[in-house]
Order: sequence, then C-alpha cells, then structure tokens
Amino acid sequence: MIQFIYYTLFLITLLYGIYFVITGLLAFKTEEPRIKKYPAKTKFAILIAARNESLVIGDLIKSLKEQNYPTNLYDIYSIINNCTDNTLEVAKRAGSKIINVNTPVKSKGEVLKFAFNRLKKKDYDAYIVFDADNVVHPEFLKLMNDAYQTGYKVAQGRKDSKNIKDNWLSASYSLFYYIQNFFFNKSRMKIDAAAAINGTGFMVAKQFIDDGFDPKTVTEDIELSMMCVLRNTKIAYIEEAITYDELPTKFIDSWHQRSRWSKGIIDCSRLYRKDLFKKFLKDRDFSALDKILFSIAPHIQILACILTITLGIFNILGIELNDIFSYFFSLGLVFFMITYMLGVILNIFVLMFYNRDIDDCLHGIFLFSVFLITWIPINAICLVKKDLTWVPIEHNKKVNIDAILSEK
Repeated sequence: MIQFIYYTLFLITLLYGIYFVITGLLAFKTEEPRIKKYPAKTKFAILIAARNESLVIGDLIKSLKEQNYPTNLYDIYSIINNCTDNTLEVAKRAGSKIINVNTPVKSKGEVLKFAFNRLKKKDYDAYIVFDADNVVHPEFLKLMNDAYQTGYKVAQGRKDSKNIKDNWLSASYSLFYYIQNFFFNKSRMKIDAAAAINGTGFMVAKQFIDDGFDPKTVTEDIELSMMCVLRNTKIAYIEEAITYDELPTKFIDSWHQRSRWSKGIIDCSRLYRKDLFKKFLKDRDFSALDKILFSIAPHIQILACILTITLGIFNILGIELNDIFSYFFSLGLVFFMITYMLGVILNIFVLMFYNRDIDDCLHGIFLFSVFLITWIPINAICLVKKDLTWVPIEHNKKVNIDAILSEK
C-alpha cells in the first residue's frame, strides 16, 4: 500500500514535470509574427505604484518621458501609496501626474484599484502598469500600441534586470525571469495560448478593468491572469517590450517577496481553480488548464520534496522500487551532479539567448539551485499560513536607461 501511494504521487509529479517540459519546448516553434505594426493611435495611462521610492522613481519617469511614442498619447501617473518620504515631490518634479492614495491599503492590487476608480471617467484606451524601481526600454509604448491595435487587450512585456551583476541573489532572480520569459510566456505566445502577467510592465485595456477588477490576494498579477482566461481574453507576450527591474540583493528581502508570491499563488489557486476547471471542461480551453497547473506549483514542489525524502528512506530500509527515477536516485552523488549540470546548461542558454554576459552572472549560474531549494520552506510555510502581511522592499539602485542600453 505504501509503494502504491508512492507510485501514484510519483506519477502525478512526473506528468506535471513532463507537461511543463513539453510546453516549454514549444518556445522553439517557428511561426509568423502574431503582432502587426501599426501607427501610434492607442492612448495610454501609465500607472506607477510607489511607496517611499524617492531614490528610484525619477529614473523611471525619465525613461517614460523618452519613449519613441507621441507624448500626446500617454500620461504618466504616480500612485503615491501612503509615503513618508518625498516620493510625491520627486515624481511631480520629474513630470508625473499624481494620484495620492490617502486611505489604508493592504496590497498593490488595492492600490491599482484605487487608481483605476480615479481614472474611470478619463478618455484612455488602456493602462500600463510599472513599479517605481523600474526603467523602461524606449520602444515599450510603441510595441504595446502594436499589440493593442492587433487586437490584444492584455499584454505582458519581457521582464529583465537592472542589477544582474550585484550578487548571486539578483543574478538568480534574473535567471528565474529569463526562464519564465522563454519557456513559459514565449512558448504560450507561439501556440496562441494565454501568457501570464508578471507583476510589472504589462498593458490592460481600460474596458477590461471597467468591466470589473476586484483583487482578493496579494498577487494581483496572477489574479489578473486568471481573470483574463475566465473572460476569454488572450494575454500576449511582447518579447521586445522590456522592463528593467531592481531585484533583491538581501536574502531577507527575497524571503519576504517570494513568500508574498507563494501565498498569493496558493490563494489564487484556491479561489479560481474550480471556475477554471469548469471552463476547461466546457470550452476545452487549454489556457484554463494551463493556469490551474501553474497555480499548483507550490503544492507540487512540496510533494516532490516529500517523495525525494521518502525515496531516501526506502533506500536506507532496503525497499526496492522499479521506476526510472529510483534507479537514477540510487546512483547517489552522480545523479545529483547530472541534474545540477543540466541546470547550469539551462542557465547558460537563457543568458546567451538574452545577450547577457556569462562572466557577469557566474555566481547566479552556479547558485541558482540554492535559490530554488530555499523556495521549499517558503512554500511549506505559505501552505499553512492563513494570512501574510505585505512587507515593503527598499529600492536604491539608481540606473539610467541609457546606461543599460549601452551595455547591450
């Protein structure tokens, strides 16, 4: 009976992994571009979520002011979320309009909802959302205009790093985003399925928001992704629309951030998986199934960890198993070294694909597995934690967009 339970759970984990390997490889599929080129026409409201970001918000606004897009077709709004520093003054001086959040909010989703309500009667076609620590590629708005005019009402740009060189942690984050960009969002775009909203650097049609946006979790991006699928709205992935994000360099900041992500995705799974499953059964919608599987990633990681520990106990007790994984596991250090080196090769590939200098990211290449392993206790805690308090992360990396582009 114990072996039967083990094999059943092992098969679930194996099929889950195979699914994401196969769908990830679809990123290599060749196809005609889905996004056509259009004259500038879309009117954007750019929203910058900011809480005590006086050191970095000016660089973002400057990069937005330098977009290759008509200035009469976009307005920049800084959403000042109960700041105690001079973020408001810095943003205003840099040329941004101000939306002052003067009521208590618990998440970025509530901050955005506050801003959407303020702009509801304004004449915009779409919103674009950034975090205050970002800087943006000069072609971003032009590319989002192309996506909107092609017919996409929601689109995610590529998330990159403005501090990949800082230490192993920021480098590991960068690798995580590159893998997600390529093997998740890029592959979904290739097969005309829904990509995923990834926190910042995304566009959403104003009409979509006006039809209803009431996030319940601390991960409004994942929630929005699921709302899109349930409303039959495709999420495009725009590879060249790049947002450069400031990534954590302190482990405690990373712990808080990834805890928020894990808790949010677990809550999103609980809130939406039933409706997504109904949609999958009714409409045979691949994107609905895809989002369900995406949302149970923390559960599968914990299950895989438990199975690995169980397998080790079986080996100690002399219990023989006949699956291929058990055979490789019995090789001991050789198996783990092979797995580790495959991860290193994957890391090198995504760095080369996105034209990043491998020498600048060696610490991330070889310590990325540590980054992933430390996610296990985070997911375990979030599976049983009922509530999570949002903890702000300090941003102080002042980087001009011209300096980033000069390195490319």
